Amino acid sequence: MARQLTFDLPVRTALGREDFFISPANAAGVAAVDGNWPLNRLLLIGPPGSGKTHLASIWAQEGGAETVAATDLASVLGRLLADTDQPMVVEDLDRAAGNGAAEEALFHLLNARAAADGRLLMTARGQPARLGFALPDLASRLHAIPVAAMHPPDDALLAAIFIKLFRDRQLAPGPDLISYLVSRTERSFAGAQSLVAQLDSAALADRRKLTADLARRVLG
Repeated sequence: MARQLTFDLPVRTALGREDFFISPANAAGVAAVDGNWPLNRLLLIGPPGSGKTHLASIWAQEGGAETVAATDLASVLGRLLADTDQPMVVEDLDRAAGNGAAEEALFHLLNARAAADGRLLMTARGQPARLGFALPDLASRLHAIPVAAMHPPDDALLAAIFIKLFRDRQLAPGPDLISYLVSRTERSFAGAQSLVAQLDSAALADRRKLTADLARRVLG
């Protein structure tokens, strides 16, 4: 059978609250983000693809917060320090670790936010002590911030993740596919993202429907 040409079409990622599925794996993180934060600061941690960005995006949308990548802080610090009242999200603190300019900017931002009592939500892959920040004063301030954790998915959450990932690509998986994937793939958000992309490509190339049979072939 001739294989169909495939193209990298844009994927529309749904990031609204109605697209966020709550299960025991992430319920504590959701409750923490939606609750009251000591000192108006919170660090949300979890593995890649665990829903940190989705949950932070929901909070930003509902609270009118600005979102900035940690590695971009140095380039926009002056503007951020001039407006300490607006809620903020700083994404991917781990990517700033070891970056002198980014660490310095984060340190000054934390000080300014503390002085103004402005709300600040941050995300990272792990606990501050394991991120490898070189600036001692920054590490000390991060250690004092409350932490909420997102955990690897349970069956219900993993099924919802697969459904959402297919929906983001405007795909309709067969009724047997989701249960098959949940029972046979790794407990990883990143793994689910990769597998859905592979299935999408294979289905398009071979002009086949998204079924468990196709998944068996892709999984080898």
